[in-house]
Amino acid sequence: MRIVVYPGSFDPVTNGHLDVIQRASRLFDRVVVAVAENDSKQPLFTLHERRDLVAQTIGHLPNVQADSFSGLLIDYAASLGAQAIIRGLRAVSDFEFEFQLALINRKMNETVETIFMMPKDTYTFLSSRIVKEVCRLGGDVSAFVPPHVAIALQRRFHPTPPPA
Repeated sequence: MRIVVYPGSFDPVTNGHLDVIQRASRLFDRVVVAVAENDSKQPLFTLHERRDLVAQTIGHLPNVQADSFSGLLIDYAASLGAQAIIRGLRAVSDFEFEFQLALINRKMNETVETIFMMPKDTYTFLSSRIVKEVCRLGGDVSAFVPPHVAIALQRRFHPTPPPA
């Protein structure tokens, strides 16, 4: 079975992420969307909330599952028996950092490959950070994220006040 891990913060999952996930699901037998616990970032959503948002997003894809992990990605991928890790590249500026990660992962475990995938050109500008900022400032993010994610963002940034 060909297994691939698609790791990320997914804070929140966007349509760009979904595009990469859907295309990976056609290339691999099993895709694990792995939500990373990252102590250096201060996410808007908890690890559990992010994993749930991802799970709702991928529910229509039978060979894709949501999971979460902490620690080294390469160790997590190996524990699943994954042959590859997918990393998304939106722009050339992403490449240098991602390339360094791929090389260090190869040095730690040369049996797990790194595959770079670019989202459709309509999503190259899209990032979770930008989506959060647009929503925080009152903008409509429905074109950038799945509907349930737009609702979660709206609730987080603009909660309805309790009735008087």
